[in-house]
Amino acid sequence: MQEEIFISGRNLPKIDPSLEIWHFPISLYLFLGGMAAGIIFFASLFTVLKREKQVQTAIKTGMVIVLFALSIGLIALFYDLTHKLYVWRLYTTVRVESPMSWGAWVLLFITIGSFLWVFSYFTELFPKLNLKIKWLKQLEQFLSKNRRNLALILLPMSLILGIYTGILLSAFNARPLWNNAILGPLFLVSGLSTGAACIILFSKDHFERKLFSQIDLALIFIELALIVHMIMGMYAGSAVQLEALDILIGGEYTVMFFVFVIILGLIFPAILEGIELLGYKVPVVVPAILILMGGLIFRMVMIEAGQLTRYLY
Repeated sequence: MQEEIFISGRNLPKIDPSLEIWHFPISLYLFLGGMAAGIIFFASLFTVLKREKQVQTAIKTGMVIVLFALSIGLIALFYDLTHKLYVWRLYTTVRVESPMSWGAWVLLFITIGSFLWVFSYFTELFPKLNLKIKWLKQLEQFLSKNRRNLALILLPMSLILGIYTGILLSAFNARPLWNNAILGPLFLVSGLSTGAACIILFSKDHFERKLFSQIDLALIFIELALIVHMIMGMYAGSAVQLEALDILIGGEYTVMFFVFVIILGLIFPAILEGIELLGYKVPVVVPAILILMGGLIFRMVMIEAGQLTRYLY
């Protein structure tokens, strides 16, 4: 029999285990949810402003991508659940104080709303497919006439979905890397940026690409400012927050965070988009892919690194 002497009950794997239960499926879900929120926001905004003719990719192709993104994200979320058969219980109640409850209901309504949006463009998106059922034709005509009203509903819901992906993490008081007020706005801006990048990637219209390049460039500067604000806020925080920050600055996730997120995912694409806006030829695919890659890696870093931090000594 081997005897072990514990000097402290804190930070010991047998007494105080480090629970790492969220991995890539959750990172993928947060990324796809944020990107979908960004595309829905822009499609709804330009429809409300009656400028939808200028952004045909955003309101048509982009919303089809949203359906795929939400479907894959929900599958990843369902895959991560331990008790999959009890997922229906999320919809038996509404808890205003719970970010997870907000997310569950918003995801449900925004998925239905996105499907109705795409169906309103069914004839334009799929001209070779004729709706032979009378009530389906009537539904498409009704949705087409009321598309602006649908946009007014989806617009605030897209903002809630985008900010929820960050608030879901910041609500965890026991994780100091997550527990800050910046994550909600930061994830929202990142989602809007990846949504704009996705539209740029699939758009064939020069005006639309240029417009979203300008929007994305502004969003990148805002995102960088929020990241700096988050880091400076944690530097001015307690010893626990400083210890949590060490994982990003001087820890095992430093290279992923600064090289793949900050430099390749934000600064380099911003430079390329700036060069393009000055009139020089730049492959639009490159900055768009880098922004999407940076957005996914950012969520992977925050999920993985955040679970290594805790308010325990």
